[in-house]
Amino acid sequence: MSLLEIRLFTVQPGTREEFDRVSREETIPMMRRWGINVIAFGPALNTEDGYYLIRSFPSEEQRVCVQEAFYASAEWEDNYDKKITEMIADYHTAVAPLTGDLSTDLKGI
Repeated sequence: MSLLEIRLFTVQPGTREEFDRVSREETIPMMRRWGINVIAFGPALNTEDGYYLIRSFPSEEQRVCVQEAFYASAEWEDNYDKKITEMIADYHTAVAPLTGDLSTDLKGI
């Protein structure tokens, strides 16, 4: 079963512009190189310190496996782990089954 993962971040005050720049220019392209399907990301419209990341995975096992490898990689640890972690005040992750095609699943939004 395919999954949709939604991450909602609260970034430290004053860091969202830099968080977005690093995401757009560096970490999202890295995720895509690793085969992670990034559907959408960006600053939240309803709060000045909010940011979202929406990804899809073919299964929960694949989601866990690819993320463990990605976040343990030398590229992530050497270049982004500290920089990104310092900008994040808090985050929450929700994982939901993705049934049918994406347009059908998101039609009610």
